[in-house]
Amino acid sequence: MINLIDLLIKDGWLRTPRIIEAFRQIKRADFLGIPDNNKLKNKDFLAEMDEPLPIGYGQTISQPLVVAFMIEQLKPKEGDKILDIGSGSGWTTAILSHTVSPTGKVIALEIIPDLKDFGEKNVSKYNFVKNKVAKFVCADGSVGYKKEAPFNNILVSASSEKIYQSWKDQLKVGGRIVAPIKSSIWVLTKKTETEFKEVEYPGFSFVPLVTKNDD
Repeated sequence: MINLIDLLIKDGWLRTPRIIEAFRQIKRADFLGIPDNNKLKNKDFLAEMDEPLPIGYGQTISQPLVVAFMIEQLKPKEGDKILDIGSGSGWTTAILSHTVSPTGKVIALEIIPDLKDFGEKNVSKYNFVKNKVAKFVCADGSVGYKKEAPFNNILVSASSEKIYQSWKDQLKVGGRIVAPIKSSIWVLTKKTETEFKEVEYPGFSFVPLVTKNDD
């Protein structure tokens, strides 16, 4: 039986060799479970399912097809500094960390403290935290992370009502934001300090972004 990653390649969702390598090296099974009960049975079987799975607190580890699509749209490369908003279980953080290593950096923002710790623990299995490629911060992702800005790319893994201005401001010219807005994935490319190219890909479903920001 063809495995999930090979199927994503065959169907055209995964195309870039460096991203494919990251998907092969970072095992989704290492990011399943929930923070207060990580003794999940059949992790390897569940990890091969192309569907989102619960990680507690109303959040999920995203569907592999969707993660593949979003990261391919993000176009991360070695040496990039990336903001990963709504990092959850840490799976996307680990994939991005592998892609930007050894000289890049991924800042993972998670507003729920237990999930931030859970994701950091999961990503630590791959030494990205130890090697200072990945940094986890418990914070509201809607305001970005000005301390480490500007970023080459920004990935958002939960659905927002809009693209926040803070994300646009903290992105380098030439960089990309890939974010779910309602039921679409939007890809914004920063052409100048004030001009963005926007492309919408409708027909997706995400859990809502948890935020305290009413702006």
